Amino acid sequence: MQAGFAMLCAGSVRSKNTKNILLKNVLDACVGAIAWFLFGYGFAFGSRTGTGPNAFIGSGNWAMKDVSGANMLAWYLFQWSFSAACATIVSGSVAERTKFEAYLGYSFFLTAFVYPVVVHWVWAVDGSGWLGTGYTLGKKVASTGMHDFAGSGVVHMVGGFSGLMGAMVVGPRTGRFASDGRVNPMPGHSAPLVVLGTFVLWLGWYGFNPGSAGGLIGNADVVARCAITTTLSAAGGGLTAMVLNYKLYHVWDLIAVCNGILAGLVSITAGCAVTEPWTAIICGSLGALVLHYSSKLLLKFKIDDPLEAAPMHGFCGAFGVLWVGFMAKKEWAESMGFRGGAFYEAGGRQLGAQIVGILVILAWTCGTIGPFFMLMKKLDLLRITAEEETLGLDESKHGGKAYQMELVAPEPA
Repeated sequence: MQAGFAMLCAGSVRSKNTKNILLKNVLDACVGAIAWFLFGYGFAFGSRTGTGPNAFIGSGNWAMKDVSGANMLAWYLFQWSFSAACATIVSGSVAERTKFEAYLGYSFFLTAFVYPVVVHWVWAVDGSGWLGTGYTLGKKVASTGMHDFAGSGVVHMVGGFSGLMGAMVVGPRTGRFASDGRVNPMPGHSAPLVVLGTFVLWLGWYGFNPGSAGGLIGNADVVARCAITTTLSAAGGGLTAMVLNYKLYHVWDLIAVCNGILAGLVSITAGCAVTEPWTAIICGSLGALVLHYSSKLLLKFKIDDPLEAAPMHGFCGAFGVLWVGFMAKKEWAESMGFRGGAFYEAGGRQLGAQIVGILVILAWTCGTIGPFFMLMKKLDLLRITAEEETLGLDESKHGGKAYQMELVAPEPA
């Protein structure tokens, strides 16, 4: 997943900022590993013997204290990869104009605290998180809890709306919007890297979605179903984006297809285990539409997101959570401890729980990471200078261009 994000991000920015975005992707794994080790895992899954479960936040297991045994260590490592992916989403939204110090700060804060709290709400292993299916509040509110199998809300909404807050606070890239309101195109420099990143991410999603079943033994049907729905939703998203862009602009747009594929992947992530294969195609297609129109909405408000990360992960993530409330097959949902979707004669209780989940994740993410970005701006730690932006971050901050191309004079005849 990190390799896929790195290639996608690199191809989607201008060549003068390639090293910068790649370094951020590399350090998401490094900073995320330290933050998850020290605090993140404890806030997400930590438990102290004798204190009892806490519905809001985990406690204990700081710096991996008492984390032992093959199963627990595997779970720790698997969940770390999710936290790193969440942080990487943000780097795309604030690309090409953000100081490195701000990046290090938000990456640590997000993986150490903001993201783990949401993880605890939904995925606490003892069922104590207040949004999950195992907590009594779910029975009081909707006789069920929010279902998010692999992270449309937990991972993608948190990352996407964190990126949205960052893009709003840091402001658009210089020249992105003309004085008359027109949007000036600033295309990425490498379509091949975007395609490579898309395929690597698609492959990584088979760890993301089927992997969330926790193993093959006893879960083979769920794992297989997740793999099929993940594939079909991605395909539906890519094809819908292609047709939509051709209808609107008369161009067979390669980048739009890649983004449509990713929108389909994000959208199916919450419901991949409970969605019928034929409906997964619809899920991906609708996800591509959500991406397209939410991107237009951001541009209308002059919010510059170079990778469309907030629409792709934030808005499509919210749609994926909502999708479960409508389209979770009743039998499969009930086998996992929650209710089926409204379109399967299961009533609207699950839909209500999903809507509650969307609203509180949105409020928590924006209410924590937004003030953090504003503090960075107040301390003049957020945005690079106009001169550095014009020159490019690679030359001004990272020792030179990513591509060293030399012209060699031909040998005399």
